[in-house]
Parts: sequence; C-alpha cells; structure tokens
Amino acid sequence: MRPAHNNHVWIAARMFVVLAGFAFCASVNAQLSPDVRLVEPEARTGITAKPSTVAQRHMIVAAHPLAADAGLEILRGGGSAVDAAIAAQMVLTLVEPQSSGIGGGAFLLHWDAKAKTASSIDGRETAPQAARPDRFLRADGEPGPFGELVSSPLSVGVPGVIAAMELAHRRHGKLAWARLFERAVALAADGFAVSPRLSALLAAQGPAYFNAEARTLYFDEAGNARKPGVILKNPALAASLRAIADHGAEGFYRGAMALSIIAAQGAGGDMTAQDLTAYAAKVREPVCAIYREHRICSMGPPSSGGITMGMVFGLIQAHGATVAVSAEVATSGQERRLLSERTADIAVLAEAQKLAYADRDQFVADPEFVPQTADLLNPGYLAARAKLIDPTRPVPNAAAGAPPLKTGQIFGRDATVEQPGTSHLSVLDAEGNGVALTSSVQTAFGSGIMVGGFLLNSQLTDFSFRPADMKGGPIANRVEGGKRPRSSMSPTLVFDPRGELFALLGSPGGNRIILYTLKAIVCLIDWHCSVELAAGLPNFGSRNGPMEVESGTAAQALLGPAFTAAGASVAPSDMTSGLGIIERRDGALEGAADPRREGEARGD
Repeated sequence: MRPAHNNHVWIAARMFVVLAGFAFCASVNAQLSPDVRLVEPEARTGITAKPSTVAQRHMIVAAHPLAADAGLEILRGGGSAVDAAIAAQMVLTLVEPQSSGIGGGAFLLHWDAKAKTASSIDGRETAPQAARPDRFLRADGEPGPFGELVSSPLSVGVPGVIAAMELAHRRHGKLAWARLFERAVALAADGFAVSPRLSALLAAQGPAYFNAEARTLYFDEAGNARKPGVILKNPALAASLRAIADHGAEGFYRGAMALSIIAAQGAGGDMTAQDLTAYAAKVREPVCAIYREHRICSMGPPSSGGITMGMVFGLIQAHGATVAVSAEVATSGQERRLLSERTADIAVLAEAQKLAYADRDQFVADPEFVPQTADLLNPGYLAARAKLIDPTRPVPNAAAGAPPLKTGQIFGRDATVEQPGTSHLSVLDAEGNGVALTSSVQTAFGSGIMVGGFLLNSQLTDFSFRPADMKGGPIANRVEGGKRPRSSMSPTLVFDPRGELFALLGSPGGNRIILYTLKAIVCLIDWHCSVELAAGLPNFGSRNGPMEVESGTAAQALLGPAFTAAGASVAPSDMTSGLGIIERRDGALEGAADPRREGEARGD
C-alpha cells in the first residue's frame, strides 16, 4: 500500500527521478511544415520500473499521480468506482491535456457487483449534422494533408466526456456531483507541477500548433514550453469545471460555455449550438467473448476494441492452439524467458490479429449506421477463418473475409488513418464495483484549439478521409452527419471461470490499443503473469501488416529474429502503451501502471 501525495515539490522531484536520463522521441508527420508539427502523445519519454501496489479495500490506477490521488480521495470518502473515475478524469483534463479531457470523448465499462451485471457507456464524439462524406477531400478529390486537417475546426467532433460522466453518475454515483470536481478545481486554480513528459511533448509540438489561449498557457513569450516543475495555473479551466459542477452537463452543452465552444472553431467550423444540445451519451451492451473459460467484456461499436479482441480469442481457440500454463506466477525480471518460451503462442496470436484487423478495418463502424457486430463473432465464420492460420508460414497481410452481414451491404476497403491520443484508468471500489474508462482527444493535444481552459478534440480525423474505395465501394467508417467515428479504445473487464470479476484493464495507443490489451490479457490468463509483468512486458503484435516489436527490448531481441527466420516482416518501433491494470487475486487487490508512462496505482 502506498500513501497518497499531493505536494507539488514532491511530485516534481519524483518525476524528475523517474524520467531523468531518457531521451525524448517524437513522431513528426512528413506532410507538415516546420511550423506545424504533429507529435504522438504516445511518444516515448522514458521507462522506469514500477512495482505493483497491493491493497485490500479499494484501488485506482490512473495515468498521472495527481489523478490517482484524486480518485483515491473519493474512494476514501465513500465514493463509488464511478465517482472516483469522474474525479480522476477531471484532473487528467488539467495535467495530461495531450491525451484526454472534457473536450474529447470516452468509453466506460461498469461492473455492478450486487446486480452481477456489466454495462457500457458510449461517450464518443459525433460529427456535426452538417458533415458530409467529402469533408476531408480537396477540390481534386484527393484527401487533404492530415497535418493541416487535424489542427483545423473540421477535425472537431461534438465532445462526449461530460455527457458520459453525468450518465454514469446518475446510474452508479454515490457522492454529490459537485464533490467530484473539487480536487480538479483546486489544482487548476492553485497550480500543479508540470511533468517532464508534458513539458517534452509541448516542446516537440511547438507553439504554432495551438490557438492563442493555449499558447499563452503552455508557452512563455519566447515560445518555450513550460519547464518541468513549473507550477502551472489554469484559472479558465477552474471556472469551466465550477460551471459544470454547479449545473451538470447543461453547463457544458448549453449557455455560455456552448457558445464559447462554437465561437472557438472560427470561420472554418460547422458545429452548431443544436449539435451540442442534441448530443447524448448512450448505454450499450458490452461485447463479451469466452477465452480459456474466462468471460472477457469490452466496448462494442463504435469502438472496434471488443469485437476485434473477441475475434482474436475465437480464432485462437478455433485454431486449436493450446498453452501450458504454469502454476507459478511469472513476475518482472522474467521477460526474456517468457518471450523465448512463448514464441509459438505469439506466432498464432499474430496471425489471428491479422485476420481480425482485416475484418475490423472493413466492417466495423458506428452501429447506428453499420449494424453487423454479431455476424463478425459468429462461431462458424470464425472457425472457417481460423483455417487460414499457419504460424509457420506467416502471411504479409490478410484479406477481409465475407461474414454474413445483416444488411447484406458490401463495404469498400478502409482508408482510415487512426492517430493515438488517449488515456486510461481502472477503479475498483469497496463494494466490488468496477470501472474501466478510456478517454481521448485523438492526436497529441487534440486540435490545439483551447476554449475555457480545455482543448477540443481532433476526433473526426478517425473517420476515413476517403468515402469510397477505388472500386467505388462505400467505406463503412466514412464521414456522415451525426455519426461517431470508429475507435480502438478497449476498456475491458475480465471474469474468472466462476463468473467473478478477475481484472480491469485498458490502454492508450491508437489502433495499437487492441494489441496492448490483448497482450496483457494473454499474459494474465495464458502465461499466469503478475499485473506488473503484464503491464511492463515488451509489446508486440500485428495490425495486419508486419510483426511489430517494441524497439530496444527483449521483444526485438528475441521475437525479431524468430519471426524473420519464419519469413515474416518485422518492424521495431516505440509501441509506448499506457496499460492500467487491477487484478483480484487471493482476496487482495493488486494494481500496476505501465512503466512507459507517468501513471500510478493507489489503494488502501
């Protein structure tokens, strides 16, 4: 058990120690001019070992220590898992603006321990009603440069975080709504210590990406990013959060704040006040699959996370791949042994991922526009697809299958370019209720457009820029008014063979989120890993292309040569996941935050 710490100096000093000595690596889109750079919020800023946290009563794992502290404070005050998640998310808006915030969207999975039911809330952004399939095309019919579009008002979707949080609170909250905003309001008003990670990402992005309000907040007059350890105050965000605390979602989607959001778009935006007032978060059924007698539930469309993972699990089992599970828990320090012993498992996993991603890309989109989830998980269909798996002869990439679609519509080959920009938190309260919440502003710092102290998302660039493929087939994930762009966010609940909640997890990482979450689940179930090892194990997997391995790790050293020898193309890259895992084991709670980021686990 670790105590909570709120002292600015302590936080800054600890983060200096955590990240000191590591080089910052950022990805810059080749289409951008030197003055408009696009940086991955998942860029590597260092890896540090983080021992897991053990607790008996309640626990939260969040992407920043101050957010974890806020959630723990709510749990200690008798709040529910949803209450703690809301408090933590409000703090993340302030301290981790590169990844999530109230100007973005979210997916929330909830476990009701008393009712023994799992449910999910869709707070994904929507396209303005004025949006058309050719939104991102130039006059010549070709897509415009991603870097120009992502920082324009055309990229901004109607935000969903506040609506999703209010709906979750109405269903599962215990403490007063306003109470959940107190910590974030205080930190925004009094200031917080800028972390090395935030400072580095701001420096890499550069001031030109942001509007005037954001530049004034995050950069000095010379254009230098706020330094690590600097106490940064955001009084505009404090005022926005107070308004939402006092008036609920109405204070965000109507009135002065709504008008400010519309005005902040500028001349190029087409979101209207009616788009904001019409927005609604939706309760949806989770997508669940059985894997090795465990029930695994995640988010359904418009997220592709649950359906893609369900397909992978079904393909592996239909293929007949077996694993030898050790009775001994694998712990950190055993990464090389584990990867070398499980190369055959990973080869099957990678081929199943290729098949699942091929179908995901072509068929999954907003279910109110493209309804076909059950067909992609059809056991007969998966059994037929599994016959294509031969781990000794890896394919460069797989073609989409021909699932029995409900509508019978044939979709074109996908052209979506999905960028990362996400945060995840997991919570388990004293009554056994759980929350897995993944939220996002899409690219690093969203659109760069700040209003009321928070950044607006760039989520509409998660649609396919092309509305149809070269053969004229309509792309499922094309832009349409009122539609929610496809996502890969995968907040996940795992249940043991007795039906008891076993683990909660999720990760940021663009469309690699699915790879990261799959890795952790396979590690926990098949390889009997500790949560610390599951979060920190080097990343690997395939998005229907080369075998990706985390550079500079045992995955590159061991899996790289093995897959190359089998004839596969291998692509080393940073693969900076941000897993947050809580596991119930032997009557205790154990939590782990990904060592690649600045998150922490807190519990009592």
